[in-house]
Amino acid sequence: MTYQVLARKWRPKTFSDMAGQEHVLQTLIHALDHNRLHHAYLFTGTRGVGKTTIARIFAKCLNCEEGVTSTPCGKCSACLEIAEGRFIDLIEVDAASKTKVEDTRELLENVQYAPSRGRYKVYLIDEVHMLSTHSFNALLKTLEEPPPHIVFLLATTDPHKLPITILSRCLQFSLKNLSPQKIVDYLRSVLIAEQISFEEGALWHLAKGAQGSMRDALTLLDQSISFCAGNVREAEVSELLGTPDQALLVRIIQALKEENAADLLDCASAVAERAFDYFLFLENLLSLLHRLAIAQLVPSGVDNSQGDREQILALARELTAEDIQLFYQIALNGRQDLANAHDPRMAFEMLLLRMLVFAPQAPEETTQSVASDSPDSEKKKTELEITQEPESDPEPEPASEQVAVSTPVVEPVQIVESTPAMMKVAVLTPQSWIALVEELSVAGITGNLLANCVPDAQDESSLSLVLDESQSALFNDEHLRRITQCLSSHFGREMNVTIAIGRLQVESPAQRRQRMKEERVQEAIQNFEKDENVQAIVQHFSAHIQQGSISIANEVKS
Repeated sequence: MTYQVLARKWRPKTFSDMAGQEHVLQTLIHALDHNRLHHAYLFTGTRGVGKTTIARIFAKCLNCEEGVTSTPCGKCSACLEIAEGRFIDLIEVDAASKTKVEDTRELLENVQYAPSRGRYKVYLIDEVHMLSTHSFNALLKTLEEPPPHIVFLLATTDPHKLPITILSRCLQFSLKNLSPQKIVDYLRSVLIAEQISFEEGALWHLAKGAQGSMRDALTLLDQSISFCAGNVREAEVSELLGTPDQALLVRIIQALKEENAADLLDCASAVAERAFDYFLFLENLLSLLHRLAIAQLVPSGVDNSQGDREQILALARELTAEDIQLFYQIALNGRQDLANAHDPRMAFEMLLLRMLVFAPQAPEETTQSVASDSPDSEKKKTELEITQEPESDPEPEPASEQVAVSTPVVEPVQIVESTPAMMKVAVLTPQSWIALVEELSVAGITGNLLANCVPDAQDESSLSLVLDESQSALFNDEHLRRITQCLSSHFGREMNVTIAIGRLQVESPAQRRQRMKEERVQEAIQNFEKDENVQAIVQHFSAHIQQGSISIANEVKS
């Protein structure tokens, strides 16, 4: 017996066999069950989503010998002949090969005659948008005044090419691309019924490669069964389709998180050995980073397009927002590097290493130490003195204040514990806090959050901060940990830092920075307007100054 391809063998025979398209099926089922039939139906959608399949099932429903029903018996002569493509009253036309007006007129010559066998004479015209203008005009007359025994079923992948006169005379049904989950579920049921072993990951590769088309998915499955010798395995399907293995993508992210350069280069070698297209691999890496970013901010918005939603959520919890954004930006810019590189593998390896070396580092607690040149070297201590001059303020403020912190300097592998006398920290004022934040110069989102905080309360071992409520969206425990570590390192002692969200009552370092920038811009505008040369140009040419175009070049941090 000849082998029948899966796409034909598993073509749905009833509406209940269909995967997806519930919005279309529900309308047709209700129309059939309540005898509310139209004379023309238009099914639109991309390839392989079920347009002609629904049309043929609909033809069965109309002509089943048990009556008009949404559940044809599938056993009567009409149902069997329609399934086999030999029912005389189902006229199927491929408009792509029958575009001439003569073809359409010949087709419609017998419209006036009653069906030979069935209850309705059904015209199924596929790719109807390919008909010529004259053919549409010939068809329009019949659509305007159809005989009661005629039903037109039109299918197209490009409804925008149909004349509005045709569209207005049809009931239109737009079929959607099938989700990867629906395709995976259907492929799983097919493989179980065919008694073929498979790995779940392989089905997700097939579903992604099908791009929403069930027919393409079944065709790819047929190809995979042959390639894998009857055992559909993920690695071999990935190799067949040329799609990157999701496990390899996750392994790269793990290596970046763990700062494991050796494993990162091993991953690059795996990409080269499996001959993946570097651009395609990079696109998949960008997609993974995008999903991780969504998982951090809106966990409920993470899709299950590859059957790995829980894995994505878990991985997102292990990374910082800065890391993900940096990796994404480097990967995005890396596409141009790949295009210009004489050796794509080298460019790809450099791209991964760039992600590693430029990843933001959390501030680490540092201890100053001096190595002894001789065994009898004495232990030394240095005192760090920071002089801060506060900005002039309308209220009487101290001209300067000193923060003295004694930091032990020890020999290697030895730590001199701080004494209470070393731990005294001057009370932070709004001005000294601004100077401290500027001195710390913490980078990234953590630095931005710190600059939008102001001190609320403090003692020798703890510090309470208030974060501007407008900047709280990206605040999390990781940023609190980094800020705590940074301040503890600065003060030379373990600090208990707490951050509350609220409305600021005093100016934060970020607000002061913005205010001073605006003041400098205003000063620049005034100086520019007062310039004699500028005034001469304005008077001579009746010109005017666009203040928005004036900016400060080479701005320095205040």
